[in-house]
Amino acid sequence: MSKPATKPACPNFSSGPCAKRPGYDLAKLPFAATAGRSHRSGVGKKALKEAIDLSKKILGLPEGYRLGIVPASDTGAVEMFLWSALGPRGVDVFHWESFGQEWMTDITKQLKLKDVRVFTAPYGQLPDMTQAAKDRDVIFTWNGTTSGVRVNNADFIADDREGLAICDATSSCFAMEMPWEKLDVVTFSWQKVLGSEGAHGVLILSPRAVARLESFTPDRPLPKIFRMTKGGKVTEDLFEGATINTPSMLAVADYLDALKWAESIGGFPALKARTEANFAAVARFVEKTPWIHFLAKDAALRSTTSVCLTLDLADDKVTALVKLLDKEAVGYDLGAYRDAPPGLRIWCGATVQTADVEALLPWIEWAYSEVQKG
Repeated sequence: MSKPATKPACPNFSSGPCAKRPGYDLAKLPFAATAGRSHRSGVGKKALKEAIDLSKKILGLPEGYRLGIVPASDTGAVEMFLWSALGPRGVDVFHWESFGQEWMTDITKQLKLKDVRVFTAPYGQLPDMTQAAKDRDVIFTWNGTTSGVRVNNADFIADDREGLAICDATSSCFAMEMPWEKLDVVTFSWQKVLGSEGAHGVLILSPRAVARLESFTPDRPLPKIFRMTKGGKVTEDLFEGATINTPSMLAVADYLDALKWAESIGGFPALKARTEANFAAVARFVEKTPWIHFLAKDAALRSTTSVCLTLDLADDKVTALVKLLDKEAVGYDLGAYRDAPPGLRIWCGATVQTADVEALLPWIEWAYSEVQKG
């Protein structure tokens, strides 16, 4: 098989940090006003507040939901709520890939909570989510970034629940429908679907989550970067742009650039449509190619952002294929996550162009034939 004639214009398919938006220009970031200024200055707070307000608008958050910018990416956002609010009820943990497993480890080995039920499934599958009890807190990832398996509805979360629904949505926010009324805590990091810079997380709280923070005081020490209450009340400034620690104003400008691009193309519906078009291109390729398969066997549960694939190749040949694509500068960072079965992981989020996905796929076919020869 000869080499394909066309290469992706942007070969960046990493699942985080993800590809920059089409037309991205570092020189045009809205950074001049905040460069060298305190995040506590008028202009600094204004930029942070704009990022918060525009995020809420594009995501379509319900009235009364709070959104704050917090330290340490999605991990920081998840952990600051777990440390601050878990304990008064039993906890149901659902995990089926590496990040969900991390939250299970936090809850059982670091917080050492006693009343914990764990529901798990191997890579490529989903646990029985209907086991979630309405009188217990539940924590889960909406989209398994390292497994390519997502939750496709929130029917397992009771409308009259007594516990909180805590959702790590870092690779699904801005790309998949989120049933906000079913979710009390949602976290993400903006280097995922919007392809912005890392290090900062976003924490979304429903009124029920706020009530938990104001009614429960954990008996464990809380680091400063986890503290969200003062005098028994949520620190409202956190959700108006007053961050707990010093954020990168350059990263905030980069995020604002991504948000404004998203708004300019039609907001969330356009982001979701772009993601699904990218996924559809991969799905067509898998359907006609006998030696490549979705890690997720159930089509209804396949992620449309972090698309995980297995190949009919020995592990060393999969590694060789990934290296060959990198060497040809047609697809970077395509290898499966280190704990997942060997294979490919193609990021198909909204900042990726469908034409680039379509250009990548013949190269995968070519690379497959090349490593077969070896």
